[in-house]
Amino acid sequence: MKHLTDEEIMLAIATGKLELMTILFERYQVRIYNFFRKMTQNKMVSEDLTQDVFIKVIKYRASYNQGNFAAWIYTIARNIFSSHYQTTKKERTILIDDNKLESNENSISESQQEELDHLQKALQKLSNSDRELIVMHRFQEIKYQQIAQIIGSTENAVKVKVHRALKKLKEIYFQKEI
Repeated sequence: MKHLTDEEIMLAIATGKLELMTILFERYQVRIYNFFRKMTQNKMVSEDLTQDVFIKVIKYRASYNQGNFAAWIYTIARNIFSSHYQTTKKERTILIDDNKLESNENSISESQQEELDHLQKALQKLSNSDRELIVMHRFQEIKYQQIAQIIGSTENAVKVKVHRALKKLKEIYFQKEI
């Protein structure tokens, strides 16, 4: 069963073969978690939101319409993040320092960690939509076409938006103090 495409597996799940959900979970759990991790900077929240995505995939499996599965699941993730953002908007403060970017922490030097921290702070200064585009394109390596499907836009518009978001990130990153 692992040789099936994501779309074939999701269609089987939609017809009731829920046991195949483990395959999609294995394929997407880390990617979705990393998406939330970069968007929220909070490990526990990211775990909860990731769990919510897979619950919604199962709950709304009948609404899957044979499109690109990655675009569909990221649309769900994006909607969950938006809901989370709205509900926690009032409680939110500046970055939580103890939940900094932890990727590759075993193999990076202290100066690299400082650069990663600085980049993470710059990333958090962007608007949610700009940060989301950069996270999806640069960190999740989602293609422009899929991002366009996820956010309901055109591929060219996404390219322009990502370029503009990267330009803003660069400006923020090179400021002396963030």
